[in-house]
Amino acid sequence: MQKVNYILHLKGVFIQFSKDNRLNPTHISLYMALFQIWNNNRFLDEFYINREEVMSFSKIGSKSTYHKCIKDLNHWKYIIYYPSHNPFKGSKIKMFNFETSSKQVVDLYSPKNGQALVSINKHIQTNKNSNKLDKPKNEKEIIDFFKKENWPIVEAQKFFNHYQGIGWKVGGKTKIVNWQATARNWMLKAEEIKTEKTQKGVSQNSVSSLSRGQDNLKTVKNKNYNEPL
Repeated sequence: MQKVNYILHLKGVFIQFSKDNRLNPTHISLYMALFQIWNNNRFLDEFYINREEVMSFSKIGSKSTYHKCIKDLNHWKYIIYYPSHNPFKGSKIKMFNFETSSKQVVDLYSPKNGQALVSINKHIQTNKNSNKLDKPKNEKEIIDFFKKENWPIVEAQKFFNHYQGIGWKVGGKTKIVNWQATARNWMLKAEEIKTEKTQKGVSQNSVSSLSRGQDNLKTVKNKNYNEPL
């Protein structure tokens, strides 16, 4: 019989649930049903279960779903499942103690294949790093980058002044995570604007030429119709 603190165990296992993206609500419901039966058995090292009872506790209506989820929990080392093929004898379950926070049991029984369970602090730190603001050290770094891409200094200054003014956020809202990529997008947009202006200028010149009297359909009034074409 294990010494298990009900509250600390649930706290520990819920932390593991929050970090394990393989789990769905059915897995968690099944685990909680097994935990309740374990509690009723005074936290014995191993105990027998009745499938119909577990399905009723966990609100699982499909046998195939039940078997899949209990095998998943076994494979992912939340439990050890000893299936029974004897209809008069239930399957056997061994539960792990999750109440130790500093030396979590799951770390010792982490699956060799599939997703590894990591420290929750590391998980939070990873999310912070993914949202980290990326900006150049100064205007000179921007200018050097634009020179390397064969773009004029004045365009680098425009880029720097624009994003410096809005706190290095795209649209003033989303943090920039790669300012070099943002700078390349700036160059592409500038190239598109330049092309559009060029095409617009050609079109305006054509209209201006017509307005100055260069009309090929213009004819004279006193035409001699005896002349050959």
